[in-house]
Amino acid sequence: MNALKIAATGMSAQQMRVDVISNNIANMSTTAYQPRVAEFADLLYQQHLPPGAISSQTGTIVPAGIQMGMGVRPSTVSMEIVQGALSPTGGDLDIAIEGRGFFEITLPSGDAAYTRDGKFNRNAEGLVVTADGFELADNITIPNDTRRLSISRDGEVTAFFDNATAGQTIGTITMTVFANVKGLEAMGGNLYRETEASGAPIVGEPGTEGIGLMRQGYLEDSGVDVVEEISELIEAQRGYELNSKIITAADEMYAATTRIR
Repeated sequence: MNALKIAATGMSAQQMRVDVISNNIANMSTTAYQPRVAEFADLLYQQHLPPGAISSQTGTIVPAGIQMGMGVRPSTVSMEIVQGALSPTGGDLDIAIEGRGFFEITLPSGDAAYTRDGKFNRNAEGLVVTADGFELADNITIPNDTRRLSISRDGEVTAFFDNATAGQTIGTITMTVFANVKGLEAMGGNLYRETEASGAPIVGEPGTEGIGLMRQGYLEDSGVDVVEEISELIEAQRGYELNSKIITAADEMYAATTRIR
């Protein structure tokens, strides 16, 4: 009897599902967070009598056979691509993305990373950086005497000064898309890294080729639906309880076996 092992895989799967849900709920206020979804697949089957086997000397074919499942296993924990609501902040360097694009960030190692978190700041050299101090790959430098910044929907950055009525263009913020966004590697800190599964980054100007547009003075909210996550949590709890009941029943059956005289 494999019920103990099968139920154990079920409990492990539901525990992993709860872990994913808890991470989503913990990030319900994280800027531009994309919720994760745990997906599962059944394990290999014991083929006691394969379908289509010959069951007699006359060539009778078994229509269904006997295939015994051995439990469940995690298959993926992937991002659920959701456009979060845009919340106004009024900040000159707060930029929300409407669409499927990412900002490209340069890490201290020189490697590229990608984020949808548009909460940017200006460092001592005037460069536009993330909250962790990582530079925006477009190398936008803001002059010290800048009075106000304007960032258009297509990423053009214009600086306004006290002694001039017209603005001066100081650069353009580009965006990046991927063929398979779910293939990106999450690094933490709202950053992602390119992988072979995601495909090579495709860099372009906002508003072209479906990349998306920018909205200055806004930030993207987390994509977590708390009501849905709570419903998923209740379902995972019930699944865990049912698998634990199977273990209890299997244990009682083993105990009954040992009492046979």
